[in-house]
Formats: sequence, structure tokens, C-alpha cells
Amino acid sequence: MKVTIFGTGYVGLVTGTCLAEMGNHVLCVDVDADKIARLERGEIPIFEPGLESLVKRNYEAGRLAFSTDAKAAVAHGDTIFIAVGTPPDEDGSADLKYVLAVARSIGENLTGYAVVVDKSTVPVGTADRVRAEIDAALKKRGVEIAFDVVSNPEFLKEGNAVDDCMKPDRIVIGSSSSRAIDLLKSLYAPFNRNHDRIVVMDERSAELTKYAANAMLATKISFMNEVANIAEHVGADVEMVRHGIGSDPRIGYSFIYPGTGYGGSCFPKDVQALERTAHSNGYKARLLGAVEAVNRDQKRRLFELLTRHFGGNLSGTTIALWGLAFKPNTDDMREAPSRVLMEALWQAGAKVRAYDPQARGETARIYGQRDDLVLCDDPWATLEGADALAVVTEWKVFRSPDFARIKSMLKTPVIFDGRNLYDPPMVESAGLAYYGIGRGRSAVAAKKA
Repeated sequence: MKVTIFGTGYVGLVTGTCLAEMGNHVLCVDVDADKIARLERGEIPIFEPGLESLVKRNYEAGRLAFSTDAKAAVAHGDTIFIAVGTPPDEDGSADLKYVLAVARSIGENLTGYAVVVDKSTVPVGTADRVRAEIDAALKKRGVEIAFDVVSNPEFLKEGNAVDDCMKPDRIVIGSSSSRAIDLLKSLYAPFNRNHDRIVVMDERSAELTKYAANAMLATKISFMNEVANIAEHVGADVEMVRHGIGSDPRIGYSFIYPGTGYGGSCFPKDVQALERTAHSNGYKARLLGAVEAVNRDQKRRLFELLTRHFGGNLSGTTIALWGLAFKPNTDDMREAPSRVLMEALWQAGAKVRAYDPQARGETARIYGQRDDLVLCDDPWATLEGADALAVVTEWKVFRSPDFARIKSMLKTPVIFDGRNLYDPPMVESAGLAYYGIGRGRSAVAAKKA
């Protein structure tokens, strides 16, 4: 099948590449000429395990192409995906200007029937707005051309997006058009062989499904962080609590790991957007507001523990950070807890020495050259001259360190474990003070300090 993807960001590039891998002829189009040129040279603008080799293989095989020509892109595709960004507006709602601009471009260039697929995460009612935008452009041209608009939300996890795309848990198709549904079922047939993963519903329900899924996962994270904070106050260990409740199959272990809050391009934006959607339709989503508030406070938790340990004065200290990306296996720094921590440390007069296996370049792009930030080439280099170590992202490389070596390198032997990677007695037996998230002993250690 011939497929066009508008947008070569995270969703568009992964989706287009995986569709090409299944034998389809995919044309990815973007307004960023520099990005298109880089892709044609085999340079992948994002880090995602397994993606680079797939892009190169399908590009060389002629199944995957890149362009800036919107007219040619619309002419190419029987199925046209809209996979452009929907950044949060000033009030937290999703900004649809890029989605609607693509819809307008499709209407200006459409010459025959096509299925237009909303792949971007969009508010409820966006399919109607996309349809209206295409209709308006067609009427301006004085032509009548049949088309359908489908909501087909993505459910990709950063760091596991290729596997998620190739082996989806579910494929949601939101449409009332049997013609469009049949076309998408044919397109997704190679991904749907073991058992039927396709769930068909109306467009608005499909749009809400995506927001509801991310809001549910964000709620689990904030709830567990709330429990962790209670555990600190009452002297309990949240890791034991996690095992106790996770063993209940109604709850499960996924997304109940306490830490420094969620980040990335999806959860923060989508929780805000769903809350704004509810508000604009006359409903106050109190739970969503609480989820967001807990997460906002949780991102400052490590800074609060550091401040307390050093007697309220961090000026002149140097803090080593292990992990910068918002999660492992990505270089994404959007809404990352590390950014909140670093910026708070700088405001308090501290310096930062940091290491991340993938996000150093992105960190340098965001913050530029500054005297209070050193981006190191390995984890141990961060400890040189550092007063304390804070673990922010749970990369595997950080999971089994040499604690004796850490103690020998730090000016103050203390670890702030923002992801509860370590066993407190093991850390303390090496002569290090230990602060975790909701480990009970964090409150005790703070009182001693």
C-alpha cells in the first residue's frame, strides 16, 4: 500500500518506518528541510533502540522515502497520516495549529479518495475539525472529492517504540466509514496475525481513549509517589508496600514505581490537555488536577532532600547527577525531572556534574555552555570533586555500582536515590548515607542530619 506520513518526529518516523518494514511504500514529509536532508543521509534525529537500522534498511530498499513536497506527498498516499506535534498552549490545552495546517494542505492538494488518519494525540472533536478544514479547502478549489477521516491514536512507549509498533497491544480505529475501516484493517493486517488486536469505535471515543490511557498511567505514578511520601512520614518502606499491593492482580506491578515524577512528551501534556478538555465542556476534572499537582511537587523531592541534608545551604556545593533523560533508552529531556533538579540547584548556588548515556547532547542543546554544568563522558567522572551523588534516571548502567569507590570519590559520602535502585543496608554498609523515595529511613536520616 502507498502511505504518506506528515511529520518525521517521534511518532511519524517510527510509524512510517514500521509500515515500510511490512512492505508498504511510505513517504514521510516534513517542513524542516534540514531534518529531511539528515534522514536521507541516514542520520536519525532521535534515539530509539532499533530504529536507525530499520530506517536505513527500508530507505535503501526503496520502501521508505523522505520529502518536503506536500503536493507530492498527498498525491502519493492512499492513506495519509497526520503525525505532527500538538504542543501545549498557554492554558495547557493542545495546540492544533500544525494538525490543522496539514489538513488544509491535504485539502489543497487532494486529487482522489484517501483516508486521512489522525495519528497525533489530539483532543476530542479533532477529527471533526480536520474534516471541516479539508472540506473548506476543497470548496475553495471548487471541487468535490470523497475522503474519510479516522482517529488512530498511537500507543508507543519511548525506549520501546519499535517493538510497540511492530507488536501492538491494541490497534484503535475510530471511524464510522466501513470503507476507511476496511482499508486500515488491510494496512494493519501484518501486525494483527496472532490474534485480533483491532478495536473499532467512533472517532470521539478513539480520541478520548488515548488521553484516558495516558492519564490512567500518570495517575498510578502520582498515586504511588503520594504513598511514598506518606511512607517517609510514618517510617514505612514504600518498596515493601509496592510488592504488597502489586501482587494483587487487580493492581499489578506496572507503573507503581515511586520516583522523581513522570516527564516526557506525553504524560504531562496529555493530563493537562484532558483536564482542559473537561473544563471547556463544563466539567471540573479534580482527580487530573491532583495528579498533575503531585507530579509537580515530586520533581522537587530530591532537591528538598539535598537541601535538608546540607542544612539548608547548597551554595558552593557540587552535585553529581546520574541520569538526565526523563526515562532510560531515550534522549528525550522534555519535562524531565533532572531539569527541575538542576535548575533548583543552580538557583541555590550549586554546581552540577552530570552523565547520561544518551541525553548529553540534548542537555547541551537546551542549556548551552555554562560554568555551573559539566557534562561528563562516564558516570565516575561526575564524582570528581562532587559533594553528593543524586540518581535521577534508572539506566541499567547505574544499577550495580561499586559503592566503596563512590564513597572514596565523594567529599560527603551520601547518595540520593531518586529511583530506589539500591538496597539501603548495602549502601550504608559501604559507609554511605542513603536517601531514597519513601524508604522510611530518608526521614530518619534527615532528622539526624
